[in-house]
Amino acid sequence: MSGAETLFQRIAFTAAATPEAESARARLAELYGEASEQDAQVIVALGGDGMMLQTLHQVRGRGIPIYGMHRGSVGFLMNTYREDQLRERLAAAIQVKIHPLVMETVDQAGTRHRAHAFNEVALFRQTYQAGKLRVSIDGRERLEELICDGIIVATPAGSTAYNLSAHGPILPLGTPLLALTPISPFRPRRWRGALVPDKAGIEIEVLEPVKRPMSAVADHSEVRNVVRVSAALDASCSSAMLFDPDHGLEERILREQFVY
Repeated sequence: MSGAETLFQRIAFTAAATPEAESARARLAELYGEASEQDAQVIVALGGDGMMLQTLHQVRGRGIPIYGMHRGSVGFLMNTYREDQLRERLAAAIQVKIHPLVMETVDQAGTRHRAHAFNEVALFRQTYQAGKLRVSIDGRERLEELICDGIIVATPAGSTAYNLSAHGPILPLGTPLLALTPISPFRPRRWRGALVPDKAGIEIEVLEPVKRPMSAVADHSEVRNVVRVSAALDASCSSAMLFDPDHGLEERILREQFVY
């Protein structure tokens, strides 16, 4: 056994709540043994991209790498599922470290909320009326009034998710940028978004919050009836993902830009 493989003797498995993922977890635990999450050297997440995001949040800042295997509906962040040679695959995998966004909000009651997002921070309209927003970057107003269904602040890792569906740009990993992408913009009609430095602080003010209520979402965390939302990269914490060398995240992001 190589020295690299000994780094991954203690494996914890986590699975999405589906028969396919749970069955895979039971089979892999039988083959390789199973450590507790507290004692594990690596976590193998089984499911789709939602399961990977859930696991990233679960171990954020703890320094435990995550190796995902696809047993779900969407698997952009996952490796191909295979039961053989798992420790060898882990030893050969490429590590990608990502930093999350931190979202801070104030709701209509004046309550402050804080959450992290590895993919995106997004605002959505809550009623039939479009939202009305004011956008500032590093304290400087950039859009006095944006009428839209919502807006997305996406990381490079999250740029191929909801951001791409909203016609936002794909950002290669390592790019020191965030994508600011509107959802169904009505005014200004020609504004299609912006790229901002990842060190920038983005603040979004909800105009007419009672008449046009908005909710804010950081990956899986939602705050309703917000009046102010800020988003910035949190350089103080990170999580690490492991990818097979022939199918790394950088290659997937590059390939995604040539799919029609």
